[in-house]
Amino acid sequence: MPIIVSIPKETVPGERRVALVPELVPRLTEAGLEVAVQSGAGELAGFFDDGYAAKGARLEAEVFDKADILLKVQPPTIVEISHMKEDSVLICFLQPYTNATAIRALAARQITAFSMELMPRITRAQPMDALSAMSTVAGYKAVLVAASRLPKFFPLLMTAAGTVTPARVFVIGAGVAGLQAIGTAKRLGAVVEAYDTRPAVKEQVESLGAKFAELGLAAKDAEDKSGYAKAQSEDFYQKQQEMMSKYVASADVVIPTALVPGQRAPILITEEMVRGMRPGSVILDLAAEQGGNCALTEPGREIVRHGVVIIGPMNLPSTIPFQASEMYARTVTNYLAHLLKDGGLHLDLEDELTRGPLVTHRGEVVHEIVKARLCSENSTP
Repeated sequence: MPIIVSIPKETVPGERRVALVPELVPRLTEAGLEVAVQSGAGELAGFFDDGYAAKGARLEAEVFDKADILLKVQPPTIVEISHMKEDSVLICFLQPYTNATAIRALAARQITAFSMELMPRITRAQPMDALSAMSTVAGYKAVLVAASRLPKFFPLLMTAAGTVTPARVFVIGAGVAGLQAIGTAKRLGAVVEAYDTRPAVKEQVESLGAKFAELGLAAKDAEDKSGYAKAQSEDFYQKQQEMMSKYVASADVVIPTALVPGQRAPILITEEMVRGMRPGSVILDLAAEQGGNCALTEPGREIVRHGVVIIGPMNLPSTIPFQASEMYARTVTNYLAHLLKDGGLHLDLEDELTRGPLVTHRGEVVHEIVKARLCSENSTP
């Protein structure tokens, strides 16, 4: 019997992406897999049922109970997990550090679950790096949202009514989202400055036409062995705040992007720094989903404090669902292809690419960090 790969319709409010797009269906069917798509799964992203059918997918009203492999964007709910086949495979954004109830339920149901957030930052994994793909979308959209809320033009304009000076944008963090924000702001004509704890990214920032903010403050061990950001000391963050104040105060738009996996986002912009900004300025906090880099950010809301608009967007990639779905689907399909051998699943647990994102397997939580967090929760009175 062929392995059935199923793609359900996402049920999280506001989620418009889909885990597989029609153009990638033949890649799976040519590998000997059978593709089942829940009717309407791609509609909100602009991918309709007839497009999937034309590429060889089977349309189903329900897909959870028949799937040998389930591809999703958001984590499944407890009800959805209860409908999944035992011993099936799940690949999605699992939110592994904060989703303890679902992870326990997946283990209890003997489901092998892979979390796309845990993909190692190694060269072989680049085509499977879903986080970077979605950060590209978020960095681009963040600038557009900020520009739409700023009561100024972004570019320099020479008009008969006089010269309009360009907006000033300050980007904190030059990872994937930050670099995309820098590039987008420059294309819109803003004067852009950027800062990162890693001096090595200065060349990348300047290659996009931005000025690198020299704070004379470099972090030690800014990345872990997987390439993700590491938290710094409170003393470091305090010094960073003090030295960034002048850049924040002179900016029309500030876009902080600093995230540390599994932890609350570090506070980089204090209320006092917000007070020092010009009225009408905008803070677009790309770290809002983990609490925010601004002390005043309210995740999921747009507020005004001290005359400054502070936006805490949730799930920005879903606001550009067509391309975001295409990009996410490619990373997931590439990862599934890595797990396949001779038409079947082959889990080589000695391979970092297989082991790194693996959270539950054979009834157990096997990811060491996730397991440690679950044990810590169990021991907390």
